[in-house]
Amino acid sequence: MKTAKILNHNIWIINKLRAHGSLTFNEISRKWQEDKMSDGNVLARSSFNRYRDAISDMFGIVIECEPKTYRYYIKNQDVLCDDSIERWLFSTLAVHGVLADSAVVKDRVVLENVPSGLEHFDTILTAIKSNRRIELGYQKFGTEGYVKTVCPYAIKLFHQRWYLLAKTADDQMRIYAFDRIHSLNLTEETFKMPEDFSPQAYFAEYFGVLTDSSVPMAHVVIRAHNWTPNYLRTLPLHQSQQELASTAEYTDFSYDLRPTSDFIGQLLSQGSGIEVLEPQELRQKMCDLTAESHKRYE
Repeated sequence: MKTAKILNHNIWIINKLRAHGSLTFNEISRKWQEDKMSDGNVLARSSFNRYRDAISDMFGIVIECEPKTYRYYIKNQDVLCDDSIERWLFSTLAVHGVLADSAVVKDRVVLENVPSGLEHFDTILTAIKSNRRIELGYQKFGTEGYVKTVCPYAIKLFHQRWYLLAKTADDQMRIYAFDRIHSLNLTEETFKMPEDFSPQAYFAEYFGVLTDSSVPMAHVVIRAHNWTPNYLRTLPLHQSQQELASTAEYTDFSYDLRPTSDFIGQLLSQGSGIEVLEPQELRQKMCDLTAESHKRYE
């Protein structure tokens, strides 16, 4: 059986269990035939168990059977409800599987452009897995390029761009955008990854990839007007987002993070839909930036 078809079968099983909560094997088998999976052939229990193992290996999703009711369910639903690599991989491959089966409508699916740099993906992942230093040639916008040897710690996807988090020779943590890397070489020199380092914890206090520790932590409260509350509810700006109060005219949200320039830019991108209530320093900064922008149109 082709890998793509096996993958589609795995995703089908996950989606059915997510939709129904739990199913007996007979129910799964009946739905399998109704949806004409595997050309309408019967789902063998041995095949189902192989799919369960593959789903666990690939996505970290554990499918167990309740011994009293013999109903299968996803034990660790939370793995698909956070910012884990498993959730991203599942979402990406699920969409890929659907589109692969719908090639006839490919001209009616409009996707976002992803900048270049993915040619370095494999080398960077190899370096991360083997804890080997990499020599990268890099050029920021508007500056001269340079070559530097770094220790790759993690990669992060943010706003359709991939970024590398790495430690430099002078013990500084730096972010490198994949699309600004013009050369990359895997060295034989290794490094020791700190056992207590967590990329998730490292980025937790920030909105995106700008990690400026000189920006103090703040309790940010914003007031969302018009249609904006629904956008924030369905796609929170940050993991600390909390809904404080809601009326027919507005909804207040709070965030605990370091309000770096990319977070401020995100707030500004919402236009009149968002008003910063506190802290006062951030509210004033938003006022100043809005006034400066207004001057450009006078």
